[in-house]
Amino acid sequence: MKAKSVVPRERAVRDVGEANDQYLSDNAPGAALGFIAALEDGYRHIGRYPGTGSSRFAGELSLPDLRFRRLENYPHLISYCERSDYIDVWRVLHGMRDIPSWMHDPDLIAHVS
Repeated sequence: MKAKSVVPRERAVRDVGEANDQYLSDNAPGAALGFIAALEDGYRHIGRYPGTGSSRFAGELSLPDLRFRRLENYPHLISYCERSDYIDVWRVLHGMRDIPSWMHDPDLIAHVS
């Protein structure tokens, strides 16, 4: 089976930038590089095996196709939906946040399909 392309939404790209900026402001350039490597690994994984992500918050958010994948060695979650020809990445959030609150963004939900 061919891997699907992984397409982060603008908000997910901003999430990644904010997380990386935090690592850099904490004077942890190694952690920043590791975060990007873990994110790339996570993207590769969900491109190949989209169904393996957790649907933990899908019911609470009334989004049955929504899945989450935790980054290896980092506390961040990739939230995504599988589409017919690509993986739609919605957010990349720290797992200690109130995920349903952060995911319940009217702009995000308005662009579900």
